Amino acid sequence: MKLDKTKRGWWESAVFYQIYPKSFQDTDGDGIGDLKGIISRLDYLEKLGIDGIWLSPVCQSPQVDNGYDISDYQDIYPVFGTMADMEELIRQAKDRGISIIMDLVLNHSSDQHPWFLEAKKGRDNPYHDYYVWRDGTQGKLPNDMGSVFGGPAWTYVPELGQYYFHQFAPQQPDLNWDNPRLRQELYQMIRFWVDKGVGGFRLDVIDQIAKVPDAFITANGPRLHEFLEELSREAFREDGLVTVGEAWSADVPRAQQFSSRDGKQLSMVFQFQHIGLDQQPGKPKWDTKPLHLPDLKTCMERWQLGLQEEGWNSLFLNNHDLPRIVSRWGDDGVYRVESAKMLATMLHGMQGTPYIYQGEELGMTNVRLELSQYRDLEIHNLYAERTAAGYDPETVMESIYARGRDNARTPMQWTPGDNAGFTTGTPWIPVNENHSFINAEAALADPDSVFHHYRRLIELRKTYEVFRKGKFRLLLPEDPNIFAYIRKTEKETLLVVCNFSNKEQAVDGISVPKNARCLLSNYADTAEALRPYEAKMYLW
Repeated sequence: MKLDKTKRGWWESAVFYQIYPKSFQDTDGDGIGDLKGIISRLDYLEKLGIDGIWLSPVCQSPQVDNGYDISDYQDIYPVFGTMADMEELIRQAKDRGISIIMDLVLNHSSDQHPWFLEAKKGRDNPYHDYYVWRDGTQGKLPNDMGSVFGGPAWTYVPELGQYYFHQFAPQQPDLNWDNPRLRQELYQMIRFWVDKGVGGFRLDVIDQIAKVPDAFITANGPRLHEFLEELSREAFREDGLVTVGEAWSADVPRAQQFSSRDGKQLSMVFQFQHIGLDQQPGKPKWDTKPLHLPDLKTCMERWQLGLQEEGWNSLFLNNHDLPRIVSRWGDDGVYRVESAKMLATMLHGMQGTPYIYQGEELGMTNVRLELSQYRDLEIHNLYAERTAAGYDPETVMESIYARGRDNARTPMQWTPGDNAGFTTGTPWIPVNENHSFINAEAALADPDSVFHHYRRLIELRKTYEVFRKGKFRLLLPEDPNIFAYIRKTEKETLLVVCNFSNKEQAVDGISVPKNARCLLSNYADTAEALRPYEAKMYLW
């Protein structure tokens, strides 16, 4: 079913697919994916049934942080291709009913952006105020705020006698949204891409644009909602543009504002409360603990009920910053296929817009590499800091295997052949060795594959209104192994039952009416109890 994307809210029936261009498909043998590679795989994505591609950054960049350090917002990183390639991708995707959702970084730029190069020339330069500066002397930081990637959040520029603020790498200076001229330049840039035909934008760490470093405020600054309303009013004028903001700090009340049905700010946000449930409280993501299923159910229920009438949810378990979910909350060994399907069933039955990260639909898994083979700045900083602090190197590596961002960035596994069909050259990061049996070629040929399970889930979302509008009710909230819930409209009831364990589980307290039909299951036959990682959807 093709969606009418001229109308606001079309994304409520849609499913999006995230592409990390560097790792999707290489066509010129340099070992790095490119735009022509994405074009060559559009038929595959059309077969899956997705409605939009969230395209991780492709703008000109020194690639200090894999493209999240943009040096020219209106040009393409040459390794990915040309502006003509980008225009062809937009056109060919549109021909297949697929919108391109661009990833924009509006919180910071590259230190190689012309604005910053000008800003460093003098305090009187008109671009100086495009960034966040504080007076100081070398060695005496404005305050002790740290950056996300380690080290201080301040870097000294001797010729100015000032520090500039950066929440991430020193090569990613934060933009000063208090400057109205800067904001207008950003809005004009966004309109440039709208005129090119993109269908919307994913907005990187957008909850941090209203920062107040002197008060140690990074996220949810006092002017945040004012800025977002102006951004929407000035840059997102078309009703059919979908906008999703990355907001690690979002709670339900804030998300209600971000995604309010009045359309004043954003279509939806990525919130991450569920993603932190398997890390030790108050500790970084590297310090893990087993997932306690009732915690996940409580969290998902809070978001389902909280945005049921007041906003809109995004639904995701994977992205370019997260380890592969089948290795994290499933079983990437004996029950890889079953648990990958179960996790997808649990998520796609909920209200919101699902996002599939490349390879998720194949059940791709985490990877174990030598430290030297990892490319992520965060991983190498983590290893250096923790070993210097006395951590056992093997323990640090286990944390990296479990949580490292490069787990999601290994090349897409297309075939069982050399380099998984990703490149004829040397891949920029090693391919997971299990591509010999986990690959798209095998998945397409197997009607019972993870790929075809995702395809059926996407079809169901477009067929039955209950997926979009049904009210949510959690069942068995304290059960440590079973995640079950109901979605209900006046005409339809959907029941989703998932076994999160590798053991058979009896289901007590849930009755399935005789007139119910099984819409979807990840086992071919039926049984009284739920088998390991079994998932079922019933409709009546």
